[in-house]
Amino acid sequence: MARRKASTRKKIHLLEQLVGWGRYIIWLVFGLLGVWFIKRFGAEDRDERWEKPLGAIALTLIFITLFDFIAPGGDPVSTDTGGGGVIGWALRQLLESALGAPGALLLLFFLFILAIIFISGLSLKELTGLIRDLYFKFQDWRHFRKLPINPAPQEHLPSPSASGKKNLLQRLKPRPKETVPNTDPIIVNQYHSTTNSDAAPADNAPGAASGASAEENATHRDASGKVKWHLPPINEILEDRIEKEISDVEIRQRAKLIDETLSSFGVAAKVREIKQGPAVTQFSVEPGSTKDAKGNERKVRVSKIVNLANDLALALAAAPIRIEAPIPGRPYVGIEVPNVSKSVVTLRSAMETPAFHLKKGILKIALGRDVAGQAVMADLAALPHLLIAGATGSGKSVCINAVVASLLCMHTPNTLRLLMIDPKMVELVNYQGIPHLLAPVVTEFERVVGVLSWATREMDRRYKALAKVGARNIVGYNKKMADTEEASLPYIVIIIDELADLMMMAPDDVERAITRIAQMARAVGIHLILATQRPSVDVVTGLIKANFPARVAFAVSSQIDSRVILDTPGAERLLGQGDMLYMAPDSAKLQRLQGVFVSEAELEKLIKFWGGGRDQIRPSLGEVTPPGPLEQKAMWDDFSPPKKKQGKSDEELLEKATEVVKKDKRASISLLQRRLRIGYARAARLIDEMEKQGIIGPDQGGGKAREVLANGE
Repeated sequence: MARRKASTRKKIHLLEQLVGWGRYIIWLVFGLLGVWFIKRFGAEDRDERWEKPLGAIALTLIFITLFDFIAPGGDPVSTDTGGGGVIGWALRQLLESALGAPGALLLLFFLFILAIIFISGLSLKELTGLIRDLYFKFQDWRHFRKLPINPAPQEHLPSPSASGKKNLLQRLKPRPKETVPNTDPIIVNQYHSTTNSDAAPADNAPGAASGASAEENATHRDASGKVKWHLPPINEILEDRIEKEISDVEIRQRAKLIDETLSSFGVAAKVREIKQGPAVTQFSVEPGSTKDAKGNERKVRVSKIVNLANDLALALAAAPIRIEAPIPGRPYVGIEVPNVSKSVVTLRSAMETPAFHLKKGILKIALGRDVAGQAVMADLAALPHLLIAGATGSGKSVCINAVVASLLCMHTPNTLRLLMIDPKMVELVNYQGIPHLLAPVVTEFERVVGVLSWATREMDRRYKALAKVGARNIVGYNKKMADTEEASLPYIVIIIDELADLMMMAPDDVERAITRIAQMARAVGIHLILATQRPSVDVVTGLIKANFPARVAFAVSSQIDSRVILDTPGAERLLGQGDMLYMAPDSAKLQRLQGVFVSEAELEKLIKFWGGGRDQIRPSLGEVTPPGPLEQKAMWDDFSPPKKKQGKSDEELLEKATEVVKKDKRASISLLQRRLRIGYARAARLIDEMEKQGIIGPDQGGGKAREVLANGE
């Protein structure tokens, strides 16, 4: 046994001396030669040619010679068992003596190519094409490997002030529950006092108060009897969820697939940047250039990439993709591809970002995260009104709840009051009883016009108050009131959950009131939020759209609906479940966002903190005296629509209508509308009344005029 081992070692050492480093590849060459001999002499069809084994042997000798060039030293004694061994050294000496070192290396290179041709069976042209393809694939691999995902923005936010950051951290920091005696006063920032100016929330709202525990009441009375308010603790009321992320390998694979698809359709373009968002990933594609028949370079048209949207969706096996051409401020075309799994964007995660804290504004709301995962905020006071539209189940109601929750987390009833109209009696009725409400949630159609009429009267009253002190807007008025004993004006946000239902009942009155408020109420701190699930031209009229530059569109069923909301297509390609397009008033380009999600449990905690609930109804307007129910009279009398005077005017109109039908000897609604210049509803009532009195006969159908009875019977 020992002799066999010694004999094996001697043979291996002899092989090392002969070929050096070539001992690692010579076994592979011998194995391949054995396979070739079996196929050549063992198979029935002996079509195997001698080029392949000759090429393999030549390739082995070439490598052995190159190993001797690489090895330190120049003879087999100095290299011992390294380099190319005795054979490699001999071949190197032979070539160097004949051609020199550069010539020897050049000859080895040509022999290497010839050996590859023998082994592969390819022609020189085919081999060149193969090498070129391998080179391009290697370059593509390097490109996609270094492709940036969610690159950091070039502009950095300023660092927050020490005081503001400290206040925000206090509200986010969990506090131990302690039993506090009732006799100890609760320290609250002056921003919550009833006489405080309302200009401060822009800087102090995120950390306006240290916050109370979710189990504590939102109010406290100081020694003077004034109500002090706490803001809700964000960390105890709002939940935080872990967001899902797609692997970088999968994202880069999609980028490669986009490049290949564009290339297959003859479009020269490259993916240069990737932005991964909660619901979609945006691939930034840079259009390349092509050569025409004369050899001149021409840039690829953006329309060529846009027209391939369906082909890209097919190649990626994804839902309908959206193409943004071009990306605002960038020389790229954005291809937005849905993620395999969506991430939930929570309200807490958006409010904890520095962007929300540093956003200047009084009525700050969190909208969601963009395609790069960056939180997007808005100031309702600057919008100044918001239109939300989308199909059923697209996330419209969740967006409204997120906006209301953002406002309730940042404002007390001293600085913000709400007026909610919910004809569907589904979403907004849950906020019943919170102290921010000016009145119980309006659910009856009969009261809607009266509510909007009260809002216009309140707007006029505020303008008169501003004129008395010489203020231009509510901010200037509250600054002047801060030096006096008079109370400042709170902001008023009017929220209408379903505009379509109201436009069906009283289109003229509702449109007139909404338009007047939207045109004039910004300066006095009254803002509108309209929501509808039927974006048609008879609901979202041109007059309403003209006064709502800020709009949010969720998924809709057709391109026509998208044009009604945004004046441009795109919403029909959204995914639903919070995927939306946001049109900012200061930008003509749309921004795709994944909307903020607020769960029912979070809303229940928030409403409970403010002392509200579905079964509780607080009388409206006036100074709030929590926690017990308010005793002041409700404002329903003010909200009732003005009753039209009847009596002599109706009798006179009926007499005129009787004269008209007797003169023309026929009766119809259109006839009364033309002759008396009245509306359809009033003319129909006159026809019914004359039928009851026996002046005209019953309806004959088919659009025929009614018969006028001869003797009025």
